[in-house]
Amino acid sequence: MRRLASLLPILDWAPRYSRAEAVADLLAAVIVTIMLVPQSLAYAMLAGLPPVVGLYASILPLVAYAIFGTSRTLAVGPVAVVSLMTAAAVGPIVAAGMADHVTAAITLAFLSGLVLLAMAVLRLGVLANFLSHPVISGFITASGILIAAGQTKHILGIAAAGETLPEIMRGLAQGATETNFATLAIGSAAAAFLFWARRSLKPLLLRAGLGRRVADLVARAGPLAAIIVSILVVPALGLDSAGVRIVGEIPAGLPPFAWPSLDASLWRELLPAAVLISLVGFVESASVAQTLAAKRRQRIVANQELIGLGVANIAAAVSGGYPVTGGFARSVVNFDAGAETPLAGALTAIGILAATLFLTPLFRYLPQAVLAATIIVAVLSLVDLAAIRRTWTYSKADFAAMAATITLVLLVGVEAGIVAGVGLSLLFFLWRTSTPHIAIVGQVPGTEHFRNVERHSVITSPDLLSIRIDESLYFANARFLEDRVLAEVAARPGLRHVVLMCSAVNMIDASALESLEAIADRLHSGGVGFHLSEVKGPVMDALKRSDFFDHFRGLVFLSQHAAMTALTGAKEQQPTAEPTIPATLP
Repeated sequence: MRRLASLLPILDWAPRYSRAEAVADLLAAVIVTIMLVPQSLAYAMLAGLPPVVGLYASILPLVAYAIFGTSRTLAVGPVAVVSLMTAAAVGPIVAAGMADHVTAAITLAFLSGLVLLAMAVLRLGVLANFLSHPVISGFITASGILIAAGQTKHILGIAAAGETLPEIMRGLAQGATETNFATLAIGSAAAAFLFWARRSLKPLLLRAGLGRRVADLVARAGPLAAIIVSILVVPALGLDSAGVRIVGEIPAGLPPFAWPSLDASLWRELLPAAVLISLVGFVESASVAQTLAAKRRQRIVANQELIGLGVANIAAAVSGGYPVTGGFARSVVNFDAGAETPLAGALTAIGILAATLFLTPLFRYLPQAVLAATIIVAVLSLVDLAAIRRTWTYSKADFAAMAATITLVLLVGVEAGIVAGVGLSLLFFLWRTSTPHIAIVGQVPGTEHFRNVERHSVITSPDLLSIRIDESLYFANARFLEDRVLAEVAARPGLRHVVLMCSAVNMIDASALESLEAIADRLHSGGVGFHLSEVKGPVMDALKRSDFFDHFRGLVFLSQHAAMTALTGAKEQQPTAEPTIPATLP
C-alpha cells in the first residue's frame, strides 16, 4: 500500500480529506478559475494556437496532476515561457508543411510528457540542476522582453512578423504607419488598467476597509474585468467594423479527444524542443512547488513531480491542448487563496470546463489587443533586471552565462539561448573545478583547527607541509593538484612530510587516484613522506575498493591535528608571520 501511495500521492491525502479542507479548496478554485480563464486564452494565442486550446490545456492536466503530483498547491496549466517555446518549436514545422499548428502542439505536449516520464523512470530529476539560477533567470527575463515585444503588434493592430527581437522591432517599425488607432486605444487602455490593478488596486481596496482576501480576489480579477468591459464595448461602438481584430467564434463543448501524430519525422523534429520544454518546465514547476511547500513544512518528491508533470502533459495532448507546467503566478494565488490539497486544482478544472461549455460564445467580441495586454502585463512582471546587476556583482562567470542566455534568446531564439546558457554554465563549472583553491594550512594557536597561512596567524613546522584542497578530485583537476604539490615540495628542500588535508574532498575518480599514486611515488623517491588526513567515509570506502593501499606507503589520519602531532614534535612548531589578508576572512 505504501508503494502504491508513493506512485499515487492522492492516496496519501484523500482518505483524510475534511470538510474544512473542501471549503478552502473550493474558494481557492474559484479565485484561480477567474484568473486562469483569461490567462489560458491569452497564452494559447501567444503559442500561435486558437484561444480555446488554452482552455483545453487547463482542464485534464489539472486533474492528472491532482492524482500524481506531490505539491498541495501547485497549479498546472499553460504558462508564458512554455507558450513562447511552443510557438518557436511549432512555427518551423508548420512552415515546412509537416503538420498544422494544433497537431504539432498536441504532438509536442505528448513528447514532453514522454520525456518527463522517461526522466522519472531513470530518476533524472537531478538533471534540472544543470539549469543554474542565473541561466533560468536570464532566460525568463529575455523571454519576457521577447514576448512583450512580440505582442505589441496586437496593441497596434498591425501585421508584423519576426521571432527574434531585431526582427520584431523591424516589423513593428515597418508596420507603424498602418497602426489602427481604435485598436491602439483599447489595447493601451487595457494595459494601463491592468498595470494599475496589479500595483495599486489591492492597497486601495484595503484602505477602503475591505478584507485582505476579498481585496486580493478583486485585484486578481483585473484581467477578467478588462475582458468583460472590452467585450461589451466592441459591439456597442462597432469597433470590429473599425478594424479592431476580435477573437471570433470559439467552439463550445467538451475538449475533443485527440491523439498525437505518429509521423516519425515530425517526432524527430520536435524531440529537441520537447526535451528543452520538459527541463525548463520542470525547473520552474519544482522551484515554485518547493518554495510553497517549505512555507507549510510539506515535502516535494522530485521524481514523483516528473511523473505528475509527465502525465499532465499527456493529458493535455489527448484533450487537444499543448505543453503545460506549474505556473508561478497561479500557484502563488492558489496558495494565498488557502488551497489545502491538489483537489483545488481539480475543482479549478471543473470551473474551466464550465467556462468552456457555457461561456465561450461570450468571447466572440473579445479584442486580441486586450489578450495581448494581458500577456504583456503578466510577462513584464517576470523581467528581473536587478538580478543582472546582482549577478555581475557576485560572480562574473555566472553573469557571463546569464548575459549569453539573454543575448541569444533575444537575437537568435529561445532554444539557442538556453542551450548556450547551460553550455557556458557547465564550461565555467569545469574551469572553476579544474583550478580549485589549494591552501597551505597551519594550526591556529591554542586550538586543533587549521587555517590558511595567508589569512591567519598559525603554527607551522619546517619539516611538514599541510596542504588543503577545497574541491573533489577528478580528471579535470588531478594534474593541477599534482603540479601544485610537487612545486611546493621543490620550494622546501628540508621537507620531510606532506599531508594532504581532504576535508573538502567528496569524491576521487580514477584519474585523480592515479595522480595521488604518482604524487606518492615522486615524493617517496625524493625521501618525503606523503600522507592523507580527514578522509571522508565514502571516499575511504572507494579507496579501499581499489589497490591504492596495497602500495601506499603513507598514513591516513583521522584529523589534521593528529597528523601534525604524530609527524612533528610540538616543541619544533613556531608561529608564522602575521597574515597578509585580514584574519576575519574564513
